[in-house]
Amino acid sequence: MTDDNVKIPFRLKLIDFASRTILKPVYKVYEKWLWYQIKDGPIPKHVAVIPDGNRRWAKRLGLEVWSGHKFGYVKIKEVLKWCWELGIRTVTVYALSTENIMKRSKRELEELFQVIRRGFKELLESEHIHKHKVHVKVIGRLHLLPEDIREYAKKVEDETKDYTNHYLIIALGYGGRQEIVDAVRRLTKDVLERKLSVESIDEETFSKYLYTGDIPYQDPDLIIRTSGEERLSGFLLWQSAYSELYFCEAYWPEFRKIDFWRAIRSYQKRERRFGK
Repeated sequence: MTDDNVKIPFRLKLIDFASRTILKPVYKVYEKWLWYQIKDGPIPKHVAVIPDGNRRWAKRLGLEVWSGHKFGYVKIKEVLKWCWELGIRTVTVYALSTENIMKRSKRELEELFQVIRRGFKELLESEHIHKHKVHVKVIGRLHLLPEDIREYAKKVEDETKDYTNHYLIIALGYGGRQEIVDAVRRLTKDVLERKLSVESIDEETFSKYLYTGDIPYQDPDLIIRTSGEERLSGFLLWQSAYSELYFCEAYWPEFRKIDFWRAIRSYQKRERRFGK
């Protein structure tokens, strides 16, 4: 739990030291045991993540709530590496909802925007993005974001638009209901302009008008939410119709590789029928 740009409180250093010195041997044995359980099973093509609990984690440790977002960002980078190592093609991260923008304090939003700015800068320089050839797409009502963040988002998308090995979808200013409304507006416009006939509209056609319409495997096989909350909170409402859901008690900054692999193990044990 370290990062050069995040000041680590002493209590966290103590917890981290204890976990590395006392629990590390047990953790490693359990991690190895989990790996043998999942390594030969089906790997989801698309994993979506709701990284919840940053604020509660910070409050529990007596930190300012926005400190949780900084540690949460560090964890996102770590989890992305786990996904790519496992061969997962597409990852979607619910980074910021429209409700967050409307309801969070001005100070917390500015701290969040600073984390997002840093994230885009690091994506542009990331060796992992180019090594794994990750196509980055930013979805949501981006007009709600500061202009410089929109510019960063476009630059990252432009820099990675030709990559097709992996896809990273970042949901910013996102709401599932808003996505469907925006899709209906675009579809209606095309009908009125006679680019599309009403008779030709089906589920596949409609999916192409969603924010994720040009992404392969746009429907997540597995959605993971941390912090013990058991709801989607408007995340990928259309795309999640047949997604497997996994809810983890850990707050997002505490999410471990064994938690991730447990989610994969749970996915592998489920019989996916798709309504059959």
